[in-house]
Amino acid sequence: ASVNFLTDPLEGRSTLRPADVLVYSWVGGKHACVDLTGVSSLVGLATGDFTVGQTTLKAASSKVVKHGGACADNEHVFIHFAFDIFDFLAPEAMNILKKVQKVMHINMVSPRSQDVVFNMIGLVIQKEIAVQLVARLPFIQV
Repeated sequence: ASVNFLTDPLEGRSTLRPADVLVYSWVGGKHACVDLTGVSSLVGLATGDFTVGQTTLKAASSKVVKHGGACADNEHVFIHFAFDIFDFLAPEAMNILKKVQKVMHINMVSPRSQDVVFNMIGLVIQKEIAVQLVARLPFIQV
């Protein structure tokens, strides 16, 4: 479930959604708000100066600007997990995957369970990529 921080009690929930996943005690005992961001790098093709990963890094930095403060105000750490349709992963996304693997190894999680966890992460990435591609399909009126 998405994580929302409460605003004024009269307003109910905030429209600010700083995380897709909340990971407990992830960084120095603080909870981590992880934002999953799938980016279509096809946007960069129109400008002529296309570089794989450039659009992903820009999207990740804008997410930090947008949500980092709200997480810090609530004593959480903000982590972006950004990737694009060309299999580019932002460095922070690689760090998360390495840490998940390390935690699972320390806790002696079976290889089968590790496969399940990483397959689930892969499915999330594939779903986000599909959403990005479908969003850019031309509208066809029947």
